[in-house]
Amino acid sequence: MFYLIRETLEACAETDTHGAVNQYVAVLTPDEWQRRRDSFDMGIDLELDIQDIHNTKAEVNYDSLTGKFLIPDRENLGEKESGFAFALDEKGIVFIDRDGEAARIVETIAHTRRWRMPCLERFLYDFLEFIVQGDMPMLERYETELDRMEEDILQDRAASVQVRVNEIRGNLRELAIHYDQLIDLGQELEENENGFFQESHVRYFRMFLNRMQRLHDTAASLREYTMQVRDLYHAQLEARQNRTVTLLTVVTTVFMPLTLIVGWYGMNFRYMPELESPFGYPVVIGVSVAIVVLSLLFFRHRKWL
Repeated sequence: MFYLIRETLEACAETDTHGAVNQYVAVLTPDEWQRRRDSFDMGIDLELDIQDIHNTKAEVNYDSLTGKFLIPDRENLGEKESGFAFALDEKGIVFIDRDGEAARIVETIAHTRRWRMPCLERFLYDFLEFIVQGDMPMLERYETELDRMEEDILQDRAASVQVRVNEIRGNLRELAIHYDQLIDLGQELEENENGFFQESHVRYFRMFLNRMQRLHDTAASLREYTMQVRDLYHAQLEARQNRTVTLLTVVTTVFMPLTLIVGWYGMNFRYMPELESPFGYPVVIGVSVAIVVLSLLFFRHRKWL
């Protein structure tokens, strides 16, 4: 896939990219890159290991800028990722696409973007924006879900939320790391060490860095929120357990004097006057009821019930 950066991305043949007035965008498979990399005249022998992509980064070389993208799947954060490499100079950019993600983004830009001032910097800005497109609404959905969890916990309606809270926290951690790496990459582009970009167009990278910083700050704030929700859940769980222990303690305390009475009058002594009294049985019942009532009133007064 070859494109010239004009008012839109215009598909072209490979030969049209060599010596063209307009800058170009190329998307190649790893095998195509191995066969054609010399024709792009990047100035150095580029060894880009497409199978060994662990993060997003950029490296400044003598006559080119190379790097890799590792993009987490927003539907399966921490489980599925797409990777591709790139190499660029003042003439254009080449994506070496392992999983088809770069081709998808470039095709989307070709069909949806139209520029008044076409340039490589503007294309890169749109490309980077597509990588994080939809992230802010996703973070807002996380915040709404955490708000709902917090309300359920406070209303004592929540079942076990710890698993989901930990899952959200892990997802936010993955996103925060991704944003950190994109910030580092954006800073390399903004630095413009090799002078590949026009100074008046470097502002696009500053705009992207500002957005990445906002996304990173939001993800970090939500991670702290997950800790608060988890702590609140544990506090509510402990309070519920304390209420149960308090109730059991009250019941035990109420029945202790009754157990004493039962044990006392269960002794087999012959000369116990209460055993011969016609009022012994109702008196013991009355005393037992009085003990229960007075104990409950006492506990209620001390706000233990």
